[in-house]
Amino acid sequence: MARGGPAGGDGGRGGDVWLVADRNVASLLAFRDHPHRRASNGKHGSGGNRHGARGDDLDVRVPVGTVVLDHTDRSQLADLSEHGERWRAAHAGDGGRGNARFLSNRRRAPAFAEQGEFGEQRWLRLELKLLADVAIVGFPNVGKSTFISRVSAAKPKIADYPFTTLEPNLGVVRLDDTFEMVLADIPGLIEGASEGRGLGHRFLRHVERARVLLVLIDLCELADCRPDEQLSVLLRELRQYRPELAERPRLVVGSRADTAPEESFGIAGGRLSSVTGEGVSEVLGELSRMVTEARVSEPVLEVPVVHRPLPHAQEVSVVRGDDGAWTVRGRAAARAVALSDLTDPGAQAYVQDRLRSLGVEKALARAGAVTGDEVCIGDFSFTYYDDAEATVSGGIGGGDR
Repeated sequence: MARGGPAGGDGGRGGDVWLVADRNVASLLAFRDHPHRRASNGKHGSGGNRHGARGDDLDVRVPVGTVVLDHTDRSQLADLSEHGERWRAAHAGDGGRGNARFLSNRRRAPAFAEQGEFGEQRWLRLELKLLADVAIVGFPNVGKSTFISRVSAAKPKIADYPFTTLEPNLGVVRLDDTFEMVLADIPGLIEGASEGRGLGHRFLRHVERARVLLVLIDLCELADCRPDEQLSVLLRELRQYRPELAERPRLVVGSRADTAPEESFGIAGGRLSSVTGEGVSEVLGELSRMVTEARVSEPVLEVPVVHRPLPHAQEVSVVRGDDGAWTVRGRAAARAVALSDLTDPGAQAYVQDRLRSLGVEKALARAGAVTGDEVCIGDFSFTYYDDAEATVSGGIGGGDR
């Protein structure tokens, strides 16, 4: 170094963690068993002014409709409502600067470098707005809850009387490791639902955002009306509430096939029995195909919306603890003392100049600091001296990094 001068390269910046709305992700179940996400570290710099490689960003796919909340105060941080929308959940730490960065007229051979910065760590709360891939509609007591309990882990209340279900039950169906879809058991519709009869508006609003409709027709011979009449009523109610609902991709299936007579009305989409399992796999296969097509056909933002937090501020603040020690807060101040060797006179001189340029000395003086007080910045502490004796050489204490 004495012959060729300082040549230590900079360390690479770490990777950011991003939440990305993806229409092909149906639920937040992946966070139940794997709640932590971490991007990769940057690489170390080396001699010959070789800089370390940057760490890779980590994209965490979440369903469209995911709302991000602060884990402590539950304030909303982001609402990822469009496919491709991105929000930076954790900011990477900057790489440390090599000793070549500290070369100056006063420091011809700096023997210290800057430590890499720790990346941001935080806890977040993720909530998902009701957005079902498949809305299951039909008359009351047609077997919707039984079907959703058969094909998912949902445990809806099931009974042999109308309007057992008063709120949608959600079930996540995983057909393999790459595909999952959310089914919503919509409370039973009746004739006049579009006009509000039988809590119709309250029920129908849950259908609006579903990609595909699964229309269950009661094949039981004790049903109140014929299968063709049921289908006519259901489509009419959907059309009158929102005309586009009647045009939504739909699969019409005869339900409760185990109780149906042999000569029951034919249903183009087939028939199933959630009790015996007849036709269940075929219905799920067709629904997965329809959901996949519906997802692909949805418009995609030409330029994905990217949400980035505001840049880290350079301001510093000073607070005094109960023990009388002063704590200096601020990212820039923490970076100023994050050097590899604070026992080196050149490093001490750099820290002193940098803290002065950030206004730390003035802030401490205004706050009432006097000679002999302990000052903490990040993991390091030193003894404060007034302007006439200002130095950070005495009392430097290294914390764990």
